[in-house]
Amino acid sequence: MPGVSLMWIEAPDIAASAKPGQFIMIQCGDDTLLRRPISIHRIDGSKLAVLYAKLGRGTLWLSKQKENALIDVLGPLGNGYVIGDDTENLLLVAGGMGIAPLMFLAETATAIGKNVKLLMGAQKAEMVLPGSMLPTGIQCMVTTDDGSMGIKGRTTDILPDYIGEADRIFACGPAPMYRTMHKYNLLQNKPCQISLEIRMACGMGVCYGCAIKTKQGLKQVCHDGPVFDFDDVIWDELVDI
Repeated sequence: MPGVSLMWIEAPDIAASAKPGQFIMIQCGDDTLLRRPISIHRIDGSKLAVLYAKLGRGTLWLSKQKENALIDVLGPLGNGYVIGDDTENLLLVAGGMGIAPLMFLAETATAIGKNVKLLMGAQKAEMVLPGSMLPTGIQCMVTTDDGSMGIKGRTTDILPDYIGEADRIFACGPAPMYRTMHKYNLLQNKPCQISLEIRMACGMGVCYGCAIKTKQGLKQVCHDGPVFDFDDVIWDELVDI
């Protein structure tokens, strides 16, 4: 995946308490003022993995760190996905880098005997997470914008075909994906939890820099989210993120 890095971090305390959908804040060098929020991608014993795109100075610095380097990490932060005892069949919808936190969720769900289907979308074949990195036991359907792998189109194009089989939907992706789901009622009133990708400053609910409007009032993505019930978000008033 060009421009994407995978990093494993030895962090026993965080790994022991982290839940799917939560994130960590990483100090990326001495010349960056704010920490970078990155979703927890996977957990393996005392280690956690982050999968991230190198989009700026901070993540570029992070990608250059060598084995055994010391980094400053804060977490786990935020609220994660909740599977629920009444959910046997999970449908995961990943748009682009939204695949990152959904792998942790998929592994957690399959470990407790749940059935998992994944709709994974990317711009082109080289940006699709390799099949060898997917948890065993899940069914995966791939879409690419240019048709170079799987079905040509986006995950929202095939979403209606799989809604009926799901007890609950779990999604992570860019705002346009969610707007399409909302505009065309693609969820067909099925319960859905979504993770919002948004710029954060403090990561702990202090600065209100990541506040959004919900039916329950103003909420902070870093503290009250990043996972929200889809129907709670007031999509018509959500600014571009």
